[in-house]
Amino acid sequence: MTPARPRVLLVDDMDDNLCALEAILRPLDLVLVRASSGPEAMKALLRDDFALILMDVVMPGMDGFETAAQIKRLDQTRDVPIIFLSAYDRTPDYVFRSRSVGAADYLTKPFDPWVLRAKVESFVGLSQRLDGTWPPPAARPPGRAGVLADLGACLTRLEATVPRLEGGLAGASRAELAVIVAELAGQLGDLRTAADALTGANQDKQANQASQDACPRYTAARNSSR
Repeated sequence: MTPARPRVLLVDDMDDNLCALEAILRPLDLVLVRASSGPEAMKALLRDDFALILMDVVMPGMDGFETAAQIKRLDQTRDVPIIFLSAYDRTPDYVFRSRSVGAADYLTKPFDPWVLRAKVESFVGLSQRLDGTWPPPAARPPGRAGVLADLGACLTRLEATVPRLEGGLAGASRAELAVIVAELAGQLGDLRTAADALTGANQDKQANQASQDACPRYTAARNSSR
């Protein structure tokens, strides 16, 4: 049975901003649900399960901080991570308020699409691991093809992590940078493991060829068949 695609709630009173978020996140194959206000976001959260919420801070009526406070008060929704998005500068007051209402992160507009996409992938993946819906890895092709597939996957993850690190240098906390660096170290370790496996496969092939060439009976039989 194919697992359901994770849902991400996009909350913003500006339709253009919602369209931009959808365009950025479309490659991630998520179910993107719109809400144009705090009350509309609450209705969506009580109706469906979500892996993540991306929410604007400044909205008419119930703003992002008030909406987040209500989300965290309900048992059904309190564990859904929230990333705040704001056109205002990342002032200590806004950062403090976002943390005080339980937000997981805070991004200032305009933000780097690669950074946002990487953060969404990380939070959605964590949510899936916690609720047991993380998809099983695809079957690896045998032999050399499998090792090359592993190398390609490692490089893809590294390419997604580097922009996160570049974006984090601008204003991330030491803890946030430590998480990114730890992920980068793990991905480099995976890349080294795959590279060593590929090197080992080549060495085994060369050793096997050398042993065959060292056997006169095999060499004579091979030459006579040419």
